[in-house]
Amino acid sequence: MIQPDKFDRVSKALDNFQIEIPSWGFANTGTRFGKFIQPAAATSIEEKFADAAQVHALTGISPSLSLHVLWDFPDGVAGVGKIRELETRHGIRAGAINPNIFQSQEYKFGSICNPSADIRGRALEHMLQSVEIGKQLGGQDISVWVADGSNYPGTQSIRRRIGWMEEIFAEVHAALSPAQRLLIEYKPFEPAFYHTDIADWGMALELARNAGPQARVLVDTGHHYQSQNIEQIVAWLLHLGMLGGFHFNDRRYADDDLTLGSIDPYQLFRIFAEILADSEPLEKIAAIEFMIDQSHNLKGKMEAMVQSVAAAQEIYAKAALLDYERLRELQQECRLVEAEECFRSAFWEDARPLVREWRKARGLPEDPLRALQESGYVERAGEQRAARNANASATYA
Repeated sequence: MIQPDKFDRVSKALDNFQIEIPSWGFANTGTRFGKFIQPAAATSIEEKFADAAQVHALTGISPSLSLHVLWDFPDGVAGVGKIRELETRHGIRAGAINPNIFQSQEYKFGSICNPSADIRGRALEHMLQSVEIGKQLGGQDISVWVADGSNYPGTQSIRRRIGWMEEIFAEVHAALSPAQRLLIEYKPFEPAFYHTDIADWGMALELARNAGPQARVLVDTGHHYQSQNIEQIVAWLLHLGMLGGFHFNDRRYADDDLTLGSIDPYQLFRIFAEILADSEPLEKIAAIEFMIDQSHNLKGKMEAMVQSVAAAQEIYAKAALLDYERLRELQQECRLVEAEECFRSAFWEDARPLVREWRKARGLPEDPLRALQESGYVERAGEQRAARNANASATYA
């Protein structure tokens, strides 16, 4: 039986929770060893928008699509018109704009940290173009991941590279409109294995502070060392007012890009609980961009995306059921076992009936994954796209 008070808490939380999905999550992707082609994978930006619209129709909380400039805007700013037309046609808005400063051959020794001023200038030009695309699409966040680093001690000057990053981020920040933000991501290793230029949240924080007041830190849950306490990082960034958003995925070893919640759903619960512990006013949560960043070589693209969004809903609902007032009392009194049990009891509670009821009340399928399977959407997409995918090149997305 659905308890009204619990349903009200879950409904309030889910009504204010949206999660952006990535365009590249629908395309053929893989590992550095290769990729396996899927007949239903999206082969164009039109098909990515169509897939995103289907995910949103099934889940109700994914109205925006994160876009990658090189993959989704091969003609740069000239592609904005097409994106606007697709937004109108599919009812999905463009989300965060992601520059690509890692794929070009000229970035072999770095992009914004490259010793060549000419190459740094080209990377900056691309980032400024990304800012302009965001402006023309309504002021979206610019989400930057810098793959720069080195593989061997002594081969690069770490300190000079810090200075080059500071200069470029300051120039990108200066180009932002008042509606835009610069989100700086970090990653401890890969593709660089000796040093990565933005290796942790402290480096990203300092670069954001140096860039200007519209810069924030972006946390990718796959971009941490084993067993790192991500919710502590989240707590610090919340405390400092510097948490810009998330790239959600799951991992077993490193940046595995596994389906959200598939390996450690308790970690995602702990992150959500840290956010909801100080959820008033709700504008604080609205300022955090929740985004999925994962791609699948083996799972079906649509199935994995629906799984991930549904898992995010269900785990967020668990976090909303936590009795934060009682928890604070137990923490203040150092009643350790009771505090831990208060915390864990919310995680162990099955929130799925409440989420199903919320979906039903809003005219959504109670089971989005089953609804996807019964719709025949994936099969139809496979029939329409199979020939194009059979001829797919080695291009990442």
